[in-house]
Amino acid sequence: MKFTLNLMAASAALALSLSAQAGEVEVLHWWTSGGEAKAAQGLKASLQAKGHTWKDFAVAGGGGDSAMTVLKSRVVSGNAPAAAQIKGPSIQEWAREGLLQPMDEVAKAENWDGVLPKVVSDIMKYQGHYVAAPVNVHRVNWLWANAEVLKKAGVKAAPANWDEFFVAAEALKKVGVIPLAHGGQSWQDFTVFESVALGVGGADFYRKALVQLDPATLGGPTMDKVLETFRKVKSYTDKNAPGRDWNLATAMVIKGEAGMQLMGDWAKGEFVAAGKVPGKDFICAAAPGTAKSFTFNIDSFALFKLKNKANQQAQRDFASAVMSPSFQELFNLNKGSIPVRTDLKMDKFDDCAKLSNADFLATAKSGSLVPSIAHGMAVPSATEGAIKDVVSQFWNNDTVTVAQTKQRLLSAAKSL
Repeated sequence: MKFTLNLMAASAALALSLSAQAGEVEVLHWWTSGGEAKAAQGLKASLQAKGHTWKDFAVAGGGGDSAMTVLKSRVVSGNAPAAAQIKGPSIQEWAREGLLQPMDEVAKAENWDGVLPKVVSDIMKYQGHYVAAPVNVHRVNWLWANAEVLKKAGVKAAPANWDEFFVAAEALKKVGVIPLAHGGQSWQDFTVFESVALGVGGADFYRKALVQLDPATLGGPTMDKVLETFRKVKSYTDKNAPGRDWNLATAMVIKGEAGMQLMGDWAKGEFVAAGKVPGKDFICAAAPGTAKSFTFNIDSFALFKLKNKANQQAQRDFASAVMSPSFQELFNLNKGSIPVRTDLKMDKFDDCAKLSNADFLATAKSGSLVPSIAHGMAVPSATEGAIKDVVSQFWNNDTVTVAQTKQRLLSAAKSL
């Protein structure tokens, strides 16, 4: 009887302890499709195991535009969620408003500085304090190819530079295949453009021109070659490209209607979903000329200031769970991206992810790990939009000259 009473007392004390610490974490995200939704459930389970309540605030829409509109209205009304999916310079914009909660206690205890590349941790910090937790890394500068189609055209390997790309494109054209699958939307145009800029000019040029927006580099002779190469690439796309969604362009490569596509690693999910095997049915390689560089797109959660003490603890536990090795592995196996932590084993990942991870680690050391402007990682959104418009105008209108485009890029950069 005494043992039973003691056990009941211990259980009551544990329950009281958990309830005292338990809080609610409301998470704004747009993980509403298959693998992403599955990964979100894993994060939810991790928090519930600590006694917290997960309040799902999912807003459909892969780009997150709808989610940002909802978030702004919630913040204005004084009702911000605990965490919101925000990335790149937008993190700094929210932090400047004094709305984000530093997570230094968690970051220091778990050595975030030691397991994140500095170029990544800098994006997650404001004035030296962590205000966001990174989830993953997408590599943007990929080239995807149908292995059988390349073989049919006599192309023995993925093109390693732009000269080889044009030789391969001509060979594909001769066998009646569209050389490059493309979707004519501004973000897709710029995804190709930044890979061309990186492949032609290298990481230092890319950083000066598209991240620092240096006028001398934007208006210099290397940009002439970038734009001329970019226009030549366009000549190998099909006339039905305008307005096409990226996944439909990927489907063209999967079906053998097109030979290649320049797209981030989310394209891999389409190949895998179609039952295709990397290295056998399809080839993943760095975009021409970019094997020693890496353009990244990182999903992350910014953490908003909360008043409730229990919810603050739940928020800290959320940040810890996002950066935990188990979640990083689970999420990225489902998403097609790679862990942002540099200390994880890649045994469970496929060959494309292993190549991506190896290049991520190497470029973090060499200084050629650079943010993707096409995917909101490099410059403020207004400037990004202005530059994308200039590039798409050049892509879509053959009468627009290289000189005019360089001048327009300089003008767009000044909007910063």
